[in-house]
Amino acid sequence: MGLIFERRLSPSKIASWVGISLSILLALIMGGVVFLSVGANPLKAYTVMGLGAFGSLYNISEVLVKAIPLILCSLAVAVSAKILIWNIGGEGQLAVGGIGSAGVALFLAPYLPSPIVLTFMVVAGFLAGGLWASIAGLFKAKLGVNEILTTLMLNYVAIFWLEHLYFGPWRDPMGMGFPGTAIFPESAWLPRFPQTRVHLGLVYGLLAALVLQWALSRTRWGYEMRVIGENPKAAQYAGMNIPRHILWVMFISGGLAGLAGMAEASGIHYRLQQGLTVGYGYIGIIVAWLSRLNPVGIIVVAILLASLLVGGDQLQSVMHLPSSVGLVLEGTLLFFVLGSDFFSRYRIKLSTKSEVQRSIGHRAEGMEQRT
Repeated sequence: MGLIFERRLSPSKIASWVGISLSILLALIMGGVVFLSVGANPLKAYTVMGLGAFGSLYNISEVLVKAIPLILCSLAVAVSAKILIWNIGGEGQLAVGGIGSAGVALFLAPYLPSPIVLTFMVVAGFLAGGLWASIAGLFKAKLGVNEILTTLMLNYVAIFWLEHLYFGPWRDPMGMGFPGTAIFPESAWLPRFPQTRVHLGLVYGLLAALVLQWALSRTRWGYEMRVIGENPKAAQYAGMNIPRHILWVMFISGGLAGLAGMAEASGIHYRLQQGLTVGYGYIGIIVAWLSRLNPVGIIVVAILLASLLVGGDQLQSVMHLPSSVGLVLEGTLLFFVLGSDFFSRYRIKLSTKSEVQRSIGHRAEGMEQRT
């Protein structure tokens, strides 16, 4: 007797949901092991994290504050991944989006009517992030350069550029040596919900998710995106312009991450300074894959992971544990969820020795044909 992994004709939704539930349970168990390894009571630690994230309206609002850039950066990853383009540059595109919107706030706002300053900042942030991502898109579409490498390397360029600006030419001359730009004028501040730090960027993120969900499922563009992602050769035979789709999807992807940078600069810091790039672009990759690239699912998963970040901060202040424990839990959860995806695509069967040998023979023949 032996085991055979038999590919399903289509992914099983039941197996997928069972796998996700089991993945969360296993991630919590592994998190408990981590807590025990540092001498902490797992039940107490999870209680502290839960109360730290959802124990009061203020804590809930802080979860939403962190969820805003996660939603936008995750949508950036998801929309490009639909056509098998892996945008790893959300962090850099966020930084460039912040630079673009800050340029409007610092140098154009005094000459613009107050009601349209934020509109110009939103457009500038989206365009800056989109054009930055389009550099990698152009290399991919025209030269076939791997977009993972280009987007990743552009992250470092963007972050160094950001630091150069607020340490150098854009540094506030009245800042008493503090590395950062001058405070934006009030017309360039995103409105906040009363008594919280939750700002209008939350509305941007929710609208972007809903629009993408509609566009991917109800429009010709979304249909072509799905075809290219599932079978690029068939899409090419059907006359779909794949390079053009790559350029457009990278522009939209970068624009969404750039919008996250605009929201952070205008809704939280009111300036460019250290703390704008704290890893939201990278965590967005985790959120996108945990949500299976579903725009509406991204909202839920982003709030979940944001609660881990806020709860992790509470571990540091209450139990004197490293706040990075929250990041460990995120990575563990991603590991198990990606593993569970295997069981939604394959079923395990008990088979005789001859059936196992026959299965191995079929796979060997398939490999020979491909080579």
